[in-house]
Amino acid sequence: MVNPEIPSVRKTVASQIVAVTVYSDKALVTRRGIVSLTGHEKELVISPLPDVIETESVRVGGKGKVAARLLEVKCDRIFSTEPVAAKVTQLTQQIQQLEAEWQHLQAQLDALGLQSSFIQGLRDKTEEQFSISLARKSLSLSETLDFLNFLGSQYSEYAIATTECKTRQQELEKQLQTLRQQLQSIQTPHPKESYSLSVGIESAGTGEFELEVSYVVSRASWTPLYDLRVSSTSNAVNLGYLAEVTQSTGEDWLGVTLTLSTAKPGLGTLPPKLEPWYIDVPNFPRELRKRLASIPTANQLSAAEAVAGMPSPVSENLNEDYIEAETVVAEVNREGSVVTFKLNGSGNIPSDGAPHKTTIFNDDFPCSFDYVAMPRLVSFAYLQAKVRNSANGATLLPGKANIFRDNIFVGTTQLENIAPGQEFKVNLGIDEGLKIERDLVERHVDKKLISNTRRISFAYRLIVTNLLNQEADLKLTEQLPVSRNEQIKVRLIRSHPQIQLGEMGILEWDITLSPQAKQEIYYQFVVEHPPQLRVMGLDV
Repeated sequence: MVNPEIPSVRKTVASQIVAVTVYSDKALVTRRGIVSLTGHEKELVISPLPDVIETESVRVGGKGKVAARLLEVKCDRIFSTEPVAAKVTQLTQQIQQLEAEWQHLQAQLDALGLQSSFIQGLRDKTEEQFSISLARKSLSLSETLDFLNFLGSQYSEYAIATTECKTRQQELEKQLQTLRQQLQSIQTPHPKESYSLSVGIESAGTGEFELEVSYVVSRASWTPLYDLRVSSTSNAVNLGYLAEVTQSTGEDWLGVTLTLSTAKPGLGTLPPKLEPWYIDVPNFPRELRKRLASIPTANQLSAAEAVAGMPSPVSENLNEDYIEAETVVAEVNREGSVVTFKLNGSGNIPSDGAPHKTTIFNDDFPCSFDYVAMPRLVSFAYLQAKVRNSANGATLLPGKANIFRDNIFVGTTQLENIAPGQEFKVNLGIDEGLKIERDLVERHVDKKLISNTRRISFAYRLIVTNLLNQEADLKLTEQLPVSRNEQIKVRLIRSHPQIQLGEMGILEWDITLSPQAKQEIYYQFVVEHPPQLRVMGLDV
């Protein structure tokens, strides 16, 4: 028994998570707790901490109304058994409630069975008398219909009610099976692994002391997600920069200051080392191939070296007042190539392994629109937006983007890494504001051979109509066949507007159409080959 008059040299600190910085594959967690020192304490303890801690990453600091010196920091692995009495009681009650509901449904099914049997017996007993009465015309037509409707409605009601009861019973059986498995699982105790953190301390006297601990945990990550919204009446794209944060560290992050970082601390601070690049003949010995495949391609640093490049949470003022903005919802900071997004407001990310969306910022980006069309494949034009990232903005990391046009979802795309000031394209789908007609106006085979060569000529006419009330820029692409045989020649004879034949038979026209204007495009080409040679692929 501990004598209350003897001060304890070991004191447990009640702490809570106050800040989290999430990286692409881990997170830096900061805890704080206030303890009243008496001057006799030799060790402060925070326990339990999750088993996904990288123990080499633990850092401690603190401040208080009494001078103190922090000494050795130790992380000890501990095993404990979770209390299961409360969970057992809760699951037992749920099972009992569902079993009671199942029994109630079974009673309803039994009653419906009795009622259905009674109706069946009534039908059997009255069937002969009913037939005699009907033959003697002692029953009217209305009485006959009433009797038939009565039997039919009763059978229908009993059948529907029986089906509903059985369906609900099947649902309850599935729920009961799940709950019974959970009950069986928790009734078999499994030791839970965690860590206990102890910090040696020397204090100059009595007073309050705030201990701060930071550590890196795995099983945490964030990925970018974008919403791109385009309006037909605006030359701007509204870009919503979102983040999906996922964590299953065993600790809930509730009411914390949440920061998202583009840094990659796990890659270390040294560049990778190139290993020899081997090539050989296909019959290379299998075992030697296995050994060569196992050669590492980079020297990984320890977790302690990785954490050395992380920003220290101790120097941040976590108690500052935030002013909530209307559109910008994160504070963007750039140090070299690393960008951090400090979210304004409290972050709430439970340890459930599910993605939780949070907004980084929402802003308008200037853009210009143009159209692309390939009428040989599709008789529609596709709208594209050329968007420029703000020169003073944040880097847009690779991620999925949902595209909305006039508040209508049109599809998804994948954004690459986009630096500040960089231009990128967004495909917005088919736009029926441009009408394209394409016709084969000539397909002629010369009857006379010239220099023992057969000549086939083709001509196409395209008419593009701008149905919009604004000017439209269009890049229209057509295609000539490409010969893979030196005896087959393909030549562009004429084009209007005139252009040069590009690589791989590509024809491209850059057209600017005024509102409600039309543009005609015409081109003609010939295919020449020896008459005895059969040409494949000329079906047009």
